[in-house]
Amino acid sequence: QVQLVESGGGLVQAGGSLRLSCAAFGSININTIGWYRQAPGKQRDLVAFITSADVTNYVDSVKGRFTISRDNAKNTVYLQMNSLIPEDTAVYYCYAMNWGTRYWGQGTQVTVSS
Repeated sequence: QVQLVESGGGLVQAGGSLRLSCAAFGSININTIGWYRQAPGKQRDLVAFITSADVTNYVDSVKGRFTISRDNAKNTVYLQMNSLIPEDTAVYYCYAMNWGTRYWGQGTQVTVSS
């Protein structure tokens, strides 16, 4: 079992920055870890992920603005979000692939005001 604990969401003005963190606890053998987001009335969509080989992938809408990184010693993944726009407003969910099973965090709200 893996527990994912997120932090770092909040309210920010357009053009501002936030950093999300997701710490993993439990029996850990995480390969891929990353973030999804879900805006009101919309489906949950992939934002970014990073593999155990530090290969990263981003959805086109956040490329050049968001950066994902991981600290393996702390079993933590970060999402640095810069140049935020109102369209980034959503609940952000951390996920991790551990021994072939997908785990989810509880979600953290990010609100970008115009």
